[in-house]
Formats: sequence, structure tokens, C-alpha cells
Amino acid sequence: MVGPLSGVRILDLSHVWFGPYCTMLLGEMDAEVIKVEPIWGDRTRMFAPLHNRESPTFHSLNLCKKGMTLNLKSEKGVAIFKELVKISDVVVENFSPGTMAKLGLSYDALKSIKPDIIYASLSGFGQTGPYSPRPSYFSIAEAISGQAHLAGRGGGPDAPPRGSPVAYGDLGPALFAAMSITAALYFRQRTGLGQWVDVSQADTMLSLTSPPIANYTVTGMTEEEREKKFPRMRGPGIGGFLKASDGYVAVLAGGGASIDNIAKMLNVKEVTRELFQEWVSARTVAEIVETMSRLDVPAAPVLRPEQVVTNEQYMAREMFVDVEYPTLGKFKMPNFPVKFSESPGEVYSPAPGLGQHNKEILMSMLGHSEEQVEQLKKEGVIS
Repeated sequence: MVGPLSGVRILDLSHVWFGPYCTMLLGEMDAEVIKVEPIWGDRTRMFAPLHNRESPTFHSLNLCKKGMTLNLKSEKGVAIFKELVKISDVVVENFSPGTMAKLGLSYDALKSIKPDIIYASLSGFGQTGPYSPRPSYFSIAEAISGQAHLAGRGGGPDAPPRGSPVAYGDLGPALFAAMSITAALYFRQRTGLGQWVDVSQADTMLSLTSPPIANYTVTGMTEEEREKKFPRMRGPGIGGFLKASDGYVAVLAGGGASIDNIAKMLNVKEVTRELFQEWVSARTVAEIVETMSRLDVPAAPVLRPEQVVTNEQYMAREMFVDVEYPTLGKFKMPNFPVKFSESPGEVYSPAPGLGQHNKEILMSMLGHSEEQVEQLKKEGVIS
């Protein structure tokens, strides 16, 4: 069966986390993604810990792609890239704004040779505005959007800001980028028009902060003022992460029937945080989850990554696949997370080796001879 983006070719100039995660998702939906790296490679290839000189981080962000190296600071490298643009549908880049223009590869330059190209620029602050030239990483986007402040407040009113544990300031914007590229492809199918898609980490993280922003703009109350007026339980309690006899469990009894069911179970009129924690402390995580499920109260074990890979729910949903790479052997990776009944997405190949598909791309797509490919290697255009 073909995936939903079968037949779409994407030139991926992105690096680190933000762009590569976006293009990997598109690849898992069957787009042909050509990862174009400088001849020394995406620096994520060296992210620790290394195993047999390979970075698990790089592999986790670059599945389902073909690998090509290209020196875009050379005239021949730029010319080859432009030839690829003519036979592609999408270009994705996450350089600092202005970098692509300096290389002669701006949206306008590529539109002149492929009028319906979809050109996605992924950056920290977008292509416009006073902050546009500034560098950014996930923690910067989390900070300026209010996310870091809000995450810190989970530890109490005086707690410092907190960053996310898995670079959500990169991965969240990557989801918006993948969605927007897919929408642009649909728009092109209807109208014949390509376009420039400008995705900002700061903008997309702000979008994810909508509820607390609305609380302030509607009521005028800061988070601190709101929490004083409408206090929420913190730490162990009916809602949150609770200490059981053999680990931690998440329970979210938001009120109404959930609280009533817990009160009946405990044979009390009112459930207090202390009373519920006492009940939880005397039981295992499995017992708590089973009991809460019978009472129709949302609950789950707090799993460590090494436990997640054997979880029965994820196994039943086929959320892990075996991937094999020459220097890493066989290892498990998360599968594409959305289920399509007719055009499934899936992880079908490991991340590419540096320049692994140079010859295939240059010869089969652009008609170069083997001698020409060898000459490009000697000239430092490819690796």
C-alpha cells in the first residue's frame, strides 16, 4: 500500500532537530525525502552518546530519508541543487534568515526555475520582525512563548522556569511545519500555485500557550493572581503524579463522577489529598491503575523510557518497529504515530549514511555518468 504523500519529492536542507523531525514525519508518510548535508555532515551525527561512531539522536530524527552530500558554497553544488529543485515538490531549510539568499537559493530564485515549488523556511523567530536575525534553539522558543514559566510553576509559585525534557520547542514547531507543508501541497493541487511557508518556533510555541494567554487577555489576571483566586492542588493529590509502593502513577480525577467514585471506594463523604495519597501509598502501580480504570478514572503508570518499549498498549498499536543499520545492528524506533485505514504511514528505512545515495541521485535523477560523479567527489562538491 502507498502512503498519503507517495509521489512527493522533498529536498531537505535542515539540520539538528526542528527541520529533520518535520521531514522525517513527511518521509514516514511516503514522501521521498532527500537529506542534503554539507560534505562534513549534519552536526547531529556527532550528538552524544555515540555507539560505533553513530549518534542515536541523529538516527531518531532522520529515518525514511535518502542521504546526499553537497557543497553549496561551490558553484557546481548550487547548480546541482537547482537541477534537483526542477524535479522536486518541496524545499525545507532551517538556516538563519538570509542564509539561503546568500547562497543564491532564495524562494524567489527557486521559484524562477520551478514556479510551483513549495519552499518551507523554518527558523527561530520567522522571516520578519525585529527578532528575525537572532539565533534560536528549543529553550529560547519555550522561554519567549511563556512555556518555560508555566512549566516551572508546576513546582510551586516560587519555582524557577523549566525547560522541556525532550526539546518540545523543536518538536512542537516541527509538527506545525509538517502540517503546513501538507496543506500547501493540497493548495497547490487545487490551484497550481506553490508558496513560501514561514514557520517560526516562537510563533508556534505561542500558539500552544493559547489557554493561559486567553485567561490573561479576558480576565486581566496573571497566572499568579488566577492561582490565588482559583487554587489548584499541587504535588501528590487526586490530580497529579503520585507515589505508590513500587513507583509512580498518574491519576487525573478532575471532579464530578470521578471524585464521587473515589469517595464511594474509600467510603468517605469527601476525598482529601492526604486520604487519597495514603490509599495510593499502600498499593502497587498496577493495582492503582486497575482500580482507577474500573472506576472510570483516568490513570496510567509513570513509565521510564526502558519500560515504554515493552508496554503492552504500544505493542498492540504496533508503535515500535525494528530498524537495522550496518554499524548499529537491529534496534527499536517509534513507528509513525497516526493510523490511516487506506494509506498508512510507517518507518520503512533507517537514517542514511553520510552521502549514501549520492551516486543514485546524481545518476538516476540527474543523468550524471559515473565518471562525472567521481570528478565531483575529487573537486569536493560531494563527499
